[in-house]
Amino acid sequence: MDVIVIGSGAGGGASAWALSQQGINVLVLEAGPAYDPYKDYHLHQPDWELERFPDKQEHPLKYSFGEMQPLEKRYDRLRTWNHIRGLTNRSDTRIPYKYHHVQGVGGSTLHFTGEAHRLHPKAFQMRSQYGVAADWPLSYEDLENDYAKAERVVGVSGEDKFSQRPRSTDFPLPPHPASYASQKIIAHSHNTDLKWDFNSLATLSAPYEGRPGCNYCNNCGRGCPRKDKGSVDVTFLHKARLTGHCQIQSNSTVLRIISGDNDRVEGVEYIDKTGATHLVKAKVVIVACGAIETPRLLLLSDTGDGEQGLANESGLVGQNFMETLSWVSAGLHPENLGSYRGLPTDIISWSYNAPDAISNAIGGCRFAVGTSESDLAGPVNYAKRVVAGWGLAHKQKMRETFGHVLSVGSIGESLPNPNSFIALDESNKDRFGRSIAKISSFLNEGEISRLKFMANKCREVLNATGVTEIFEEYGSYDFFNSTHVFGTARMGNDPAESVVNPYCQSHRWKNLFIVDSSVFPSSGGGEAPSLTIEALAIRTARYIRQYLNS
Repeated sequence: MDVIVIGSGAGGGASAWALSQQGINVLVLEAGPAYDPYKDYHLHQPDWELERFPDKQEHPLKYSFGEMQPLEKRYDRLRTWNHIRGLTNRSDTRIPYKYHHVQGVGGSTLHFTGEAHRLHPKAFQMRSQYGVAADWPLSYEDLENDYAKAERVVGVSGEDKFSQRPRSTDFPLPPHPASYASQKIIAHSHNTDLKWDFNSLATLSAPYEGRPGCNYCNNCGRGCPRKDKGSVDVTFLHKARLTGHCQIQSNSTVLRIISGDNDRVEGVEYIDKTGATHLVKAKVVIVACGAIETPRLLLLSDTGDGEQGLANESGLVGQNFMETLSWVSAGLHPENLGSYRGLPTDIISWSYNAPDAISNAIGGCRFAVGTSESDLAGPVNYAKRVVAGWGLAHKQKMRETFGHVLSVGSIGESLPNPNSFIALDESNKDRFGRSIAKISSFLNEGEISRLKFMANKCREVLNATGVTEIFEEYGSYDFFNSTHVFGTARMGNDPAESVVNPYCQSHRWKNLFIVDSSVFPSSGGGEAPSLTIEALAIRTARYIRQYLNS
């Protein structure tokens, strides 16, 4: 085999496509199952709202948490609450809720909302310009052409006017129109200092390459049954299969990467869906398991010379963990906005996205409409979270309020600190007897200051739009609740300060590459990471082709 790819999300899928189209034979090993969009997503069923993404994984991903930090009285305005239940976390300690991750062919793009963002150019120089995190060993300009390639494969819809992110080509498709609810935010933007733009999305605003345009059901997170959302399975991996050079094997868990002589790995050991164990050799191994499972696999793999973990010569595998820093405020608008319709995040504000945009904290953030991401697109959650009571009065209030919810959310920069890292939990094992990943997370004063800014700005937007009552707020201060995670196998030029080089290649193991968000030296100011992962994978695939030909 030429190349083994471990994981089939944004990095694994884009790698498989970029390599297989060059005639390079690729085996993709995915621990989770394959999904059939026409059969496995249940938006047409009466009980569609009672489940989020329909997880088919027979053995869900296991992970544990380290000790969480205490909560302080002075930050009570950052506590998660609902007007019916009160405080959601009634303890005096931050609670580990969830790492939102899908194991399956397509990875977490199966349940993402389709945001397709390029990083702000300034995010690539966080250490040299702002004294935090680390610099990327490449620039925005180095990735620009690969960003464009990824956008064409996915079919990204967007507007071509973002001066902060220079473009060499137009978006493949025009932007989606703003929903009626989002139009209300735009119409009242003069009452705040936020400027709103159409979001760039991996959902089709028109038919594209045999896939239909979006029907605006507002439920991207539950899986798209029409293939209009550009998840990796229906884009990169579909195209990779068509080359005849890509084999995708689901329900196949890699136990370890096998090290060899001359600073090269030999291949992998994995267990297939029947329970049979296989050893497969390859000229190149690509790890694309995400910022939690990638360091776990590396730490579980033996170097053969007594070192702790593969590619861990710097001791940084698992370190520099960055999580999702988020805040959401939801309220009732006096007008029926029909806010259950549209797209989850059709408009976005980049006004505070640059690393130096917030006056009292290094690191930016973004704002977006978030009603669907708050899971307020159907009557069940209205009945449980928006409308109190029971019986006839409850029914009447439901009629009066359904469609009135307006939610605004923010995602901000997460900076690395020594108390946030991924390690092996030696006391907890998976079904194969391997230590699971343990997540240690800590928010320092800079993160909390940024979160406070994000919360106040979300409230300001709702108030300016005409919301008369905020009924629910939640954020990262009192809960670990992450979708975007980064940094645990950092890229860099110096082998003592990083795990991989600018081409995502292990500094020591010359045929071992890591292509997922674990290589990010910084998280960005709220950008969704999938497009950057895909662009990095395409860039790395060119380097791998040269390596194989050398």
